[in-house]
Amino acid sequence: MAATKAQDPTAVGLARDDLADVWTRVRSAYRSDESETLRALCVRIPLDVAATTRIDQQALALAQEVRNALSGDISAEAFLRHYGLSTSEGVVLMCIAEALLRIPDAAKADELIRDKIGQSDWGRAIPDADSLLVNASTWALMLTGRLVEWREAPGDEPLTILRRMVGRTSEPIIRAALLQAMRVMAEQFVMEQTIEQALRRAVPLEREGYRMSYDMLGEAALNTLDAERYFEQYAVAIDAIGAAGTQGNLAQRAGISVKLSALHPRYEPAQRERVMAELLPRLRELALKAAQANISLTVDAEESYRLMLSLELFAALARDPALQDWDGLGLAVQAYQKRAVHVIDWLIALAEDTRRRWMIRLVKGAYWDSEIKLAQQL
Repeated sequence: MAATKAQDPTAVGLARDDLADVWTRVRSAYRSDESETLRALCVRIPLDVAATTRIDQQALALAQEVRNALSGDISAEAFLRHYGLSTSEGVVLMCIAEALLRIPDAAKADELIRDKIGQSDWGRAIPDADSLLVNASTWALMLTGRLVEWREAPGDEPLTILRRMVGRTSEPIIRAALLQAMRVMAEQFVMEQTIEQALRRAVPLEREGYRMSYDMLGEAALNTLDAERYFEQYAVAIDAIGAAGTQGNLAQRAGISVKLSALHPRYEPAQRERVMAELLPRLRELALKAAQANISLTVDAEESYRLMLSLELFAALARDPALQDWDGLGLAVQAYQKRAVHVIDWLIALAEDTRRRWMIRLVKGAYWDSEIKLAQQL
């Protein structure tokens, strides 16, 4: 289609034909047949028995090292190891913890807890528990789970009525306990509440060799005011990270990860012209600010239907003369997408064309579960 060709950001430079070809492959692989995609990957990236064995051994060694390094029994890892996501209880716990973050009122949260926790047999876990947190949580959930079940008991006997009364007070208690548990678990995945606190907490980790890329957790911008607020927060974070004075080159210094959907309320292919006119200048300003602060800026991952638009914005920054001496521009590549290999090919071709280097972060990829659910709905 002519419109597609007009949107192609790769049709310039020394490697024009290669870029155009790879760009076409990225687009065509969006909904390619899974079996054909796997066969092509196996041919392109052959793994013999020796290579597979080395991968397995290294993965097991890394996992064991993490488990050996756990600090004490009171940890989120202890809870997750005990229940796991392979058990109905573990799945229920994770679903409720995530869902509670998206429920605005207490009444609906209580209904969710009554419906889900009351159906799980938490008591089975007690005999094998070896962690204080696991034991305490198991007893609490087992007791409150029974109370929730009692609320549904039939009949008008006094004991039944009493249990119903107790049941009415149990959901708020459970809700408060789950919120507290989420705060404990959040410490494993969220550095701190502010960028200044996160930078301080990261100091000992950086001494151990960790490299940080900071991002702000939250939903996408729903309106222009949201986008402006996120933009200001990103700008403040860039200043703070740059002022932290981490030594070393760009790859060794902490950087910033930017969600494009946080910078524009209509970040979607149907609004391409508006996105290029409104979002690109904001993104460019943040990139210039990061370059001045001598830190990297990574364009973070989004839902798969937005990938081509993200690549187009990335290409625009890659060809910006004001950023040509800065090697801190980065992109998060989602490995679960069928286009991942082609996206990497495109990045290589773009680097050759512009004679620049990128900061590429290969990740398993967020959004997989929601994308599967959306595909099922469609």
